[in-house]
Amino acid sequence: MTNDISDTPTTAPSEEAAPAKPKLNFGSLRMIGHFTIKYPRQITYALLALIGAAASTLAIPYGLRLIIDEGFVKNGGDPAPYFYLLLGIVVIIGVSTAFRFYFVSWLGERVVGDIRVAVQQNLLRLAPRFFEENRPGEIASRMTADTAIIEQIVGTTVSVALRNIFIGIGGVTLLFGLAPSLTIWLLAGIPVVVLPIVFLGRRLEKASRKSQDNVASVGTIISEALGAIKIVQAFGQESREGIRFADAVEGTFNAAKKRIRLRAFLTALVMALIFGGITLLVWEGTDQVKDGVITSGTLFAVVLYGALVAGSFGALTEVYGDLVRASGAASRLAELLNEVPEIAPPANPVIMPPARGQLEFQHVRFRYPTRPEVAALDDFSLKVSPGETVAVVGPSGAGKSTLFQLAERFYDPEVGTVRIDGVALTSADPAEFRRRISLVPQDTVLFAASARDNLRYGQWDASDDAIWAAAEKANAAGFLSELPEGLETYLGEGGARLSGGQRQRLAIARALLRDSPILLLDEATSALDAESEKLVQDALERLMVGRTTIVIAHRLATVRSADRIIVMDQGKIVEEGDHATLSAAGGLYARLASLQFDA
Repeated sequence: MTNDISDTPTTAPSEEAAPAKPKLNFGSLRMIGHFTIKYPRQITYALLALIGAAASTLAIPYGLRLIIDEGFVKNGGDPAPYFYLLLGIVVIIGVSTAFRFYFVSWLGERVVGDIRVAVQQNLLRLAPRFFEENRPGEIASRMTADTAIIEQIVGTTVSVALRNIFIGIGGVTLLFGLAPSLTIWLLAGIPVVVLPIVFLGRRLEKASRKSQDNVASVGTIISEALGAIKIVQAFGQESREGIRFADAVEGTFNAAKKRIRLRAFLTALVMALIFGGITLLVWEGTDQVKDGVITSGTLFAVVLYGALVAGSFGALTEVYGDLVRASGAASRLAELLNEVPEIAPPANPVIMPPARGQLEFQHVRFRYPTRPEVAALDDFSLKVSPGETVAVVGPSGAGKSTLFQLAERFYDPEVGTVRIDGVALTSADPAEFRRRISLVPQDTVLFAASARDNLRYGQWDASDDAIWAAAEKANAAGFLSELPEGLETYLGEGGARLSGGQRQRLAIARALLRDSPILLLDEATSALDAESEKLVQDALERLMVGRTTIVIAHRLATVRSADRIIVMDQGKIVEEGDHATLSAAGGLYARLASLQFDA
């Protein structure tokens, strides 16, 4: 489709607002819960396994206490039965942990997959305007980076949090049963260990986020430079791009150094506080063992329970940050999921009559939402009869491409009506009337897929015989048969393995396969060499036979055979007729023709 500057909506750059401090949004987290609760059986299995793993973990210190107090002291030095018990507990831990990991990981992957599918299905329903105002690259980032955060929350963070809550509460309960006075000492010391971890952990999180942002910028520079490698090399900017990349890498390294220093200090502090606290606890406990208040096994169990409880509370402090990130990610995905399509089927769509191929614009006025000050079409009326070929010409910004946008109902006019076969497009199901239209754009769009999949995109159930027949009519069978794997040949990003003329002929074959009564044809030969232009023009003539055709023409030599020529300027029809009549009239068409034919 023609990308005339004036015909195509543009989004004005806006100033970036300062990022708000992230906060926990439980409303966004409910979206994750909505997708998770669809799998109650897996949730139940995961919870049972989690409880089993937490309970058996809490049983280990108690088992060691029995070995020391009962096995060595009271049982004549035969701790074997208690070791068997401990080994049984270890087996339970291993099995429970394996089941917990499997089911929570399954839930994480399943929930993320469901969210991605739901978001993608909604995105495919949205009008093109949405993607003009929201960058597809940023949307793709939400579908990958944000869903990865959600996967971590569902598949890891929530499970770890619940496990640590069970261990923390259970550990404190058992501690009070074993040694109340030592437990009070332990609980009093936990804030001394946890608070510095929380404070420095938040600073470390900010440093990590900045480091990740720098890494992302490095990736952007790589993608940008390699995606435009021909321009980089053609203008001799390899050195400049190398320096720009090196500067970005250096910035990433400097951010990483700050993060590493902070992490090293936090590690040293945590080690000192934890082992210092354990040392003081053992010191106090040793005095109680001497005084006969507690046994040696009890002291050993208290130390282990203390480590478990402190570790559990310390791990819980990281959960809040993870939940904040997850709520932000869920919020961004929920925006895409809840976006309401501007162009949607009416509640009771009109049944389309048998296809004839009539297209009509009735007093249409339209402004692009991003450029409301300029009317792309102004009181525009045009009726194209079944089987008629109408060429549309005019200067850049005349409104030519807007006709195609409205005919496909990518936008709705402010005033007036667009009809196909007598039915207003706003009254019909878009999927229904779009099946009556084939589009051949100037800039051919091919997918990174096989030749077969690109050819049958308009009619997915087409047989190979039908595909080859369409390719023959489009003058594409020759080069397709010479591809290494025939129709199974991968064409590369945007059909990179084909020439411009080959891509255009493939697009024509695709339109032939679709076999729609209305053809929207953006001049497809303007950027081709003479030989490719002749092949494409011959294919187009076969495609137009028996179809209602609107041709946006840039080379006026290609419109002489049209039944009617429409000359547009500033969103209106200013002239109408055939080539000879318009050339003799001395108007805008004659001026455009003289610029091309007299050059």
